[in-house]
Amino acid sequence: MERIHIYHTNDIHSHFENWPRISVYLQAEKKQKIRLNESCFLFDIGDACDRVHPLTEATNGQANVRVLNEAHYDAVTIGNNEGIGSSKAELNHLYDEANFKVVLSNVLDKTTGAYPDWAQPFDILQTETGHKIGLFGLTASFPTSYEPIGWKVKEADDVIPEILEMLTPLVDTVILMSHLGILEDREIAEKYPMIKIILGSHTHHLLPEGEQVRNTLLAAAGKFGQYVGHVTLDVEGARLLSAQATVIETGQLPVIDDEDDLIKGYEQLGHQLLNEQEIAWVPTNLSVSWQKKSELVEIGLEAIKDYAKTDAAIVNAGLFMQPIIKGIVTNDELHQVLPHPMRVMRCTLSGENLIRLMYEMNKNHLFLRNFPIKGMGFRGEVFGEIYYNGIQLDKKTGEVTWEGKQIKREKMYTFATVDHFLYIPFFPTIEIKGKNEVLFPYFIRNVLGQYLQKTFPISH
Repeated sequence: MERIHIYHTNDIHSHFENWPRISVYLQAEKKQKIRLNESCFLFDIGDACDRVHPLTEATNGQANVRVLNEAHYDAVTIGNNEGIGSSKAELNHLYDEANFKVVLSNVLDKTTGAYPDWAQPFDILQTETGHKIGLFGLTASFPTSYEPIGWKVKEADDVIPEILEMLTPLVDTVILMSHLGILEDREIAEKYPMIKIILGSHTHHLLPEGEQVRNTLLAAAGKFGQYVGHVTLDVEGARLLSAQATVIETGQLPVIDDEDDLIKGYEQLGHQLLNEQEIAWVPTNLSVSWQKKSELVEIGLEAIKDYAKTDAAIVNAGLFMQPIIKGIVTNDELHQVLPHPMRVMRCTLSGENLIRLMYEMNKNHLFLRNFPIKGMGFRGEVFGEIYYNGIQLDKKTGEVTWEGKQIKREKMYTFATVDHFLYIPFFPTIEIKGKNEVLFPYFIRNVLGQYLQKTFPISH
């Protein structure tokens, strides 16, 4: 008989305020279990990084990896924040200093068709008594985002059968680190009873006592490091006798010496590093308003038009969180102005559908101007008023014009906006009728930064 302990975290999203307690707790638990001759493994199930935090932004996530190193994880997998929140070069170097393995089975290099150098498709862990655990990892498949960066991402069902074929003869218990979400986890448990444990994430679900689906135990620890998951396996030789899941609330763990200073330190270092990156010198304040026209929104429209090489652009004013003050503009300021992990998108519609979209926007704008919206990449407070450049709707006559000319119903028109507009439910024409192309690798803040750099260069 042997007892195996698995501690798991997920979707920390750079919430460093919970990290000091998690780190101390995980290190202490591992030491104690080793003292008791019980096997203990630590896993993170992705989205440890989130560029909303200045330190993550300033170091392209490498600071997060250094922080994870403290706890001596055995393996991690990636979430979409690591996978598509990084350029290919950034992701290729994200784990340079990691003291743990990255296990990822469904992302390949688009050019070579091989697994990236920083990841392995599975791992085999052996316990004190020789019980073998086969571990593999899957991340949410977003081909429209992964492909342009240079990765090929496979669906779970295209990967699991071959992984299981390889792993099951070699191991006693199979564990999946899943950054796929609760619905996919349940489906996988129904289809693949050989997987005994699924450590879940992505949909930020919390399973305080796990969830049994046929032969498989699902476990998940919520979001932002508010909980640590703990799965206990009792095994005898090659047999798994029982599996239990619980969670530990981070807020209930003992306070760590100097934890406030540590947490503030992460923030301050991030701001300091970003402040050292000077972008432009603007001659006047660029004001912002979420409900009426402002200089910053106007410049934002010009910036995304310029980047996407289109004649028109549409944005919501709620994207811009604060004005830009006259003088030197740094990456720290840009990060605070546009904290969203959003990218610019080109949308091509026929004239007929473009008119329909403008009517949709006009119909919804009064509701949206004060509407608090969260998710799908939006990190602001309210959606704000919708503004246009190069395209107009005459509210009296209902006529839509493109650069002052009447729109031809059959002709195709391409405008620039943010990918957020594709995911929210208010403008269905974009998703249903649009030919949409998300532009990589830059976030909207980088696009604004490049435009400011070009328009208002720093003269030395």
